[in-house]
Amino acid sequence: MASWQEFEQQAAELAGVARRLMAAYRHKVLATLRKDGSPRVSGIETSFRDGELWTGSMPGAVKAADLRRDPRMAIHVTSSAPEGDDPSSWEGDVKLAGRAVEITDREVLASFGLPSEESHLFRIELTEVVRTRVEGDEIVMDSWREGVGLRQIRRK
Repeated sequence: MASWQEFEQQAAELAGVARRLMAAYRHKVLATLRKDGSPRVSGIETSFRDGELWTGSMPGAVKAADLRRDPRMAIHVTSSAPEGDDPSSWEGDVKLAGRAVEITDREVLASFGLPSEESHLFRIELTEVVRTRVEGDEIVMDSWREGVGLRQIRRK
């Protein structure tokens, strides 16, 4: 698993676009796994600090229970629809996959100023980041994978 900083070092341009979209669109979608293995999606917010990507949740949230049981997750960052008829004007979307590591250290939790002492805090470790967009008549996917690196896929 890679920290956000490690991902940035390996794929600086993709990381820059992903970070910009994550900052521009406050609300993201988190996918977790329920106890029975079926998917659950929840709204989340994220933040960057000390070279890491972070997310949290309210005490007792089902997404926190999911992540505590099975830390595998994915995050989807959407963007606004393109204006007009040119799909190339769409800035695209970003998908991240990896695992969420719960932080329980009281000092670290206090430094984040969470709304409650019972709030959950997770550091995101990455295995994959993909940006999808349209260029002309092609769908373009810039993909980074841990251990594989950066590649681009184009489809008509």
